[in-house]
Amino acid sequence: MIKVRNRFFSYLLNKRSLIVLLITFILLLSTFLISLTLGDRYISIPKVVSVLLGEGKKIDELFIQAFRMPRIVIAMLAGLSLAIAGAILQGLVRNPLASPDILGITGGAGAAVVLFLAIFSDDRTNQLTVSIKWLPLAAFIGAIVSLIFVYGLAYKNGELRPLRLVLVGVGFSSLAQAITSFFMIVGPIFRASEANMWLTGSVYGANWEQVKILLLWTIAFILLALLFIRNLNTQQLGDEVSTSLGVQVEKNRLILLFISTALVAGAVSFAGAIGFVGLIAPHIARKIVGASYGVLIPLSGMIGAVMVLVADTIGRTVFLPIQIPAGVFTAVIGAPYFIYLLFKTGKR
Repeated sequence: MIKVRNRFFSYLLNKRSLIVLLITFILLLSTFLISLTLGDRYISIPKVVSVLLGEGKKIDELFIQAFRMPRIVIAMLAGLSLAIAGAILQGLVRNPLASPDILGITGGAGAAVVLFLAIFSDDRTNQLTVSIKWLPLAAFIGAIVSLIFVYGLAYKNGELRPLRLVLVGVGFSSLAQAITSFFMIVGPIFRASEANMWLTGSVYGANWEQVKILLLWTIAFILLALLFIRNLNTQQLGDEVSTSLGVQVEKNRLILLFISTALVAGAVSFAGAIGFVGLIAPHIARKIVGASYGVLIPLSGMIGAVMVLVADTIGRTVFLPIQIPAGVFTAVIGAPYFIYLLFKTGKR
């Protein structure tokens, strides 16, 4: 049993959970290496390892470091962020249907990004007139506005009703999609096709500058999330019990909502509106290790990273020379699963 506890941080990890995390990490690492080998030019794993160690051939180094690795890292970070955000939201709402895309957060962030691209694009140069570093902030503002809107409508008679929250979220997602389509039409024509693929959920065209921005953004908010794991576990007992234990429920809820929204914003900024990862990954993790968030959050993150990475690898290799957005494959799995959960929850 591993136990770490101080004023700001509490973490408990048993032997079984440690083994599960280790196995999942090995799976993620293996998926990462296999993904680097695949593409329009096959590169064997020994050659990939040689490149990673700085000893490979120049042509292999070009394909791996310039073309494949930025895209793969973005896919992993996006999956990690969406899955952790989904796990936090499901814990806060205490509803298995909660996820960033179902609650409209992803749609709001996506609409904000398309608006950003439409406003700050130069028709003459086909370039942005401001730094791409502002893109996560634009997505974050859109996600926050969505969250306020959805929660405001779902909150009734002094309580937050889970099913009402989901229904309002689904409705707002449709509204966000309409707003997005409008700005795609009125914006620069050269951005329309790019935005359309991006909205489906694609990491096509990722570069190292994007990796750097998303990596810093993701690390910062995941570390912040880890500081509130103890409070998230306590809130599963209900607001009254949590308050009696000295937890500032509303304050912690707002902070955790802020963190999950920021994680979604970062992922959506560079990987697009990849759906259902934040719904499925926490469910898989919860089936394996239970509801303890000290293990659930990192396991959900790694499962989400594997999901998006596998989806993107299939999309860019199986249908060559056509590249299919990763969001297509996550939706194929996620949509039926959501319907199943909806009927299961409705029966309760």
